[in-house]
Amino acid sequence: MFTGIIETLGTVTDLYKDQGNLHITVESRLDDLKIDQSVAHNGVCLTVVAIADGLHTVTAIEETLNKTNLGSIAIGDELNLERCMQMNARLDGHIVQGHVDQTAICKNVEELDGSWSYTFEYDAAIGNITVEKGSICVNGISLTVVNSQANSFSVAIIPYTYEHTNLHNIKAGDTVNLEFDIIGKYVARLMQR
Repeated sequence: MFTGIIETLGTVTDLYKDQGNLHITVESRLDDLKIDQSVAHNGVCLTVVAIADGLHTVTAIEETLNKTNLGSIAIGDELNLERCMQMNARLDGHIVQGHVDQTAICKNVEELDGSWSYTFEYDAAIGNITVEKGSICVNGISLTVVNSQANSFSVAIIPYTYEHTNLHNIKAGDTVNLEFDIIGKYVARLMQR
């Protein structure tokens, strides 16, 4: 389980395709990583399979590559990184599983005199929803929804989040990972019954 509070940015240093899998090597400032540890990469929970000199490697399978933006990453790209939460820690963001529900396209980025507004559009036919002032996870970042629509929403970004996550690289037309609020997903599923 994660909180959506990004610990650091990592830089992709190597990509190795092995059948339907993609081995992703990342340089980061994450200390004390261990093999078999879960780390969210742009919100995708992946298992550390190798560690060496400030680098760690994770493997994304075909299912993950098809449903997230990890299939289109390139060497040099920045990834938002978060290690799994400790049970004795504060839950500063919201409950995040690291299980991406779908991707979205950035439709607009607007600078607002010291903050930023990002608007994202997603396929509502899949059944996910947002609610005004509810939680949403964008590329692993716990954010608050504003302007919730049937197939789109916006988020307001403070300078700290802009500077310390890969949102500063996101522009109109880019694809991001979305994880919708787990409580909202259960309520929506129950309402369908």
